[in-house]
Amino acid sequence: MIDDLYSIERSAYGKSVIHRLDARIKLLLALAAIVAIVALPYSTKVYTLGAAFLALFLLLWAASRLSPLVYLRRLALLMPFGIFLVGFQAFLKNPYYDAFHTVATLPFGLEIYAESLEFASILFVKFIVSISFIILLSSTTRMQDMIEAAGRLGLPREFTLTLGMMVRYIFVFAEMFGRIRTAMSTRCFDPMDRRLPYRYRLHQVGYTVGTMFIRSYEQGERTYTSMLCRGYGGKAGLYIRKKTLNTGEMVFAAATLGFIVLSTVMIYLHP
Repeated sequence: MIDDLYSIERSAYGKSVIHRLDARIKLLLALAAIVAIVALPYSTKVYTLGAAFLALFLLLWAASRLSPLVYLRRLALLMPFGIFLVGFQAFLKNPYYDAFHTVATLPFGLEIYAESLEFASILFVKFIVSISFIILLSSTTRMQDMIEAAGRLGLPREFTLTLGMMVRYIFVFAEMFGRIRTAMSTRCFDPMDRRLPYRYRLHQVGYTVGTMFIRSYEQGERTYTSMLCRGYGGKAGLYIRKKTLNTGEMVFAAATLGFIVLSTVMIYLHP
């Protein structure tokens, strides 16, 4: 997971049209796509809207010049959560349907319904579209830029300050964990090595977790003392400079957001 954190931030430092876009536009684009696909009622119209949004996503991903393997790798990390969420729907009678037709009967009295499978597939499309735009946002926008964009869009300073500190020190924590992992490797210790006694491995992992907790606590104390020395108080906030959008960015924002809104409205109103 630590390696994935560095990989995501490394991808955000790429050079492409999408990377150079203002973070506010990409943040609004992701939010608009997620809200639109989630707000559309559960019906087969979700398939059409999902296909339109995925086409837009593929176009933007191609413009970002990132490898498709980057997207597939990050999607694979999140896919178990989606499958776990969707899998239960095949066995439940969802209130969106009035009648249910059994497709298969399993042991222990479990039944799979055709309507439940349809609902599960609709939910899966919503999940894929939402996750895809989140991956696009995180892969083309640096964490600090996202926080500043949220601040420019009106996120309260208490949140921007907290998130800014979290982003700054999460990499300090990752580096600290990397040093501990290197130290364990140089001592020929592998927590997954089955040749070692299970209790011994568990004891060493617990000791490592405790060490990380103590170091994190000490780092927090040093950071707080440093903040007080620099005038931190109840009215402190993250400095966010003003930034205007150029003509190209405004045209892009109007085109993409307009596509999302118009496609959603047209598909929803289509009989």
